[in-house]
Amino acid sequence: MDGFGSDFSAGASGGKMDPGTIMEQVKVQIAVANAQELLQRMTDKCFKKCIGKPGSTLDNSEQKCIAMCMDRYMDAWNTVSRTYNSRLQKERAHM
Repeated sequence: MDGFGSDFSAGASGGKMDPGTIMEQVKVQIAVANAQELLQRMTDKCFKKCIGKPGSTLDNSEQKCIAMCMDRYMDAWNTVSRTYNSRLQKERAHM
């Protein structure tokens, strides 16, 4: 978020700010925050599920478990995201 603050400040000191540019910057920052949250949640859930005793390396079964867990998590995330976006579009169409 530090990048956004410095970009915003630079634009403000220059005088005129383009609302479209600001909106795009906000969208990018939201997308980055969402991706970071997704990665953190996926890491937490899959680690708890797959790693019994943390060590310096992962054994073969832990590696497979992590890979499958992350695949399933991403599939579920994508399904929910598509459904949510579809619902939003339908609601906006009926307004």
